[in-house]
Amino acid sequence: MAPKMFKSKVPMFSTEEYDDWKIRMQTHLLSMNDEMWSIIEDGPIEIQKPNTSNDQTTKTFQVIPMPKKEWTDEDKRRANLDNIAKNTIYHTLDKIVFSKIKQCKTAKEI
Repeated sequence: MAPKMFKSKVPMFSTEEYDDWKIRMQTHLLSMNDEMWSIIEDGPIEIQKPNTSNDQTTKTFQVIPMPKKEWTDEDKRRANLDNIAKNTIYHTLDKIVFSKIKQCKTAKEI
């Protein structure tokens, strides 16, 4: 029998209890996906591929952005983690706080 999965309640943001909220939010996001907290700290995942150009002037390994049409389902899932993180954070904010961060483009910016 498979274990039962449950959805935990998203912790509401509080300026007075920010440290507690951050710990709860970090745990909540990590419970959704192991990579989620790195999205908050480092920004959105960039899907890349090796640079296979014929330019041999540099001997170092280089990567370039992978065109979206080449993305696998896993690449799409990983690239979408920033949207999931933003949506989750939005649901923790009241209208006043949301109005202050709604222009942010990434979860890291929030």
